[in-house]
Amino acid sequence: MAPELLAEIIASASDLALLVSPLHKVVSVLVNPAHGIQARVADWEGASLQSILAGESWRKLEARLADLGSRRVPPVIELNHADRTAWEFPVRYSLHRIGSDDSVLMIGRDLRPIAEVQQQLISAQLALERDYETQREADTRYRVLMEVGRDPIVIVSMSTGRITDLNPAAAVLLGGSRAEMVGAAIAQEFEGRRRGEFLESMANLAVAESGGPIELSARRSQKRLQVTPTMFRAAGERLLLCQIDLADSVTPQGDDLTDNLALMYQAGVDGIVFTDGDGLIISANEAFLNLTDSANIASMRGRSLADYLARGAVDLRVLMDNVRRTGQLRLYATKLTTDFSGQTAVELSASWLNDRPNPVLALVVRDVSRADSLRRPAGLHNEEGMRNVMELVGSSTLKDIVAETTDVIEKMCIETALELTRNNRVAAADMLSLSRQSLYVKLRKYGLINKDGD
Repeated sequence: MAPELLAEIIASASDLALLVSPLHKVVSVLVNPAHGIQARVADWEGASLQSILAGESWRKLEARLADLGSRRVPPVIELNHADRTAWEFPVRYSLHRIGSDDSVLMIGRDLRPIAEVQQQLISAQLALERDYETQREADTRYRVLMEVGRDPIVIVSMSTGRITDLNPAAAVLLGGSRAEMVGAAIAQEFEGRRRGEFLESMANLAVAESGGPIELSARRSQKRLQVTPTMFRAAGERLLLCQIDLADSVTPQGDDLTDNLALMYQAGVDGIVFTDGDGLIISANEAFLNLTDSANIASMRGRSLADYLARGAVDLRVLMDNVRRTGQLRLYATKLTTDFSGQTAVELSASWLNDRPNPVLALVVRDVSRADSLRRPAGLHNEEGMRNVMELVGSSTLKDIVAETTDVIEKMCIETALELTRNNRVAAADMLSLSRQSLYVKLRKYGLINKDGD
């Protein structure tokens, strides 16, 4: 076989092949064309084999070459190459003695891809070990907190309705042991509770803005307990953390005034709304939800109060401008728009709470639709003025009639604005987009100052 063909076969079958003389000089270097290291090994021909090997690899190769002739099977050895540029890579060689002059053919396979995979596996194993240690540490902390904590805690799975864990303090209150209660249905631990209804009520209480404890009777211990649920997620599963207290040991929070104000907010007949400085709703009570036919506070929070006012941004601007200037606004008449396009006549009282970094607008909304229906019909409003205008037909020119009609309509609009704002002239001027001076001029013109008692 031609030497050129043999060299091509050896280069294609291996990644790197070296022909070494008996004096351990590199006679020829054969590189697989697809391997891409030709430029790095081009200066190896004629170099000493020791100069291109790491120190430990050279000693290992010397020992293997010494007994090469006594082996029937070509020995395999892994060596690390290192040159003057500190370029290093491992190669697995099979050693073959050829020719009569004891030359050696070293056919090698580059071990760098295998080394990289091994390094990735080692890194992954170390990461798993670290995660495992972190998990063990977290589990230990969790278990210590559950064991030594004095507050009774029960953790419930929302998907199954069963207890996943509880601490000894909770087991004592419920009247059982941890071993027998883990995995039990939480609803069965309380009197008169069904699983679906119980979980739904607990979930609603957990997400309620002003959710408080629910009073229950434990089936095993027959104790009256107060349960405060908190919902959270772990590994994609919804869980309830239930804090348990004896009903007679719960101390009231705050003073009587705080409790009474909270009760008035929750059960009062007048709507109460809190907005930020831009009129965006922060919270509202149940009475305001009823006035606007809103489903829940979540659908309302973050929306502009103008969305619920009949005159929209005009009403909101009048409210905000006046309440910022004076600190409060009383008996502002308008209409609320419901979620189903209905309207309810209301009176608003507003207070500007600016004793904090982010001021809040507090509004009390009173339904006056019944009182509004007892007022005189709108068709009779300023009937005398309209009658006077009609009497001009036939006795005055059209230009005079139009001028008189304009005055009548202007007077009607001013009277309506004063009525809606309960004679608040600043608010009426804002509603009509007039300056205060222009409004006073028109009030004198139509004799409305004396009419209003000023």
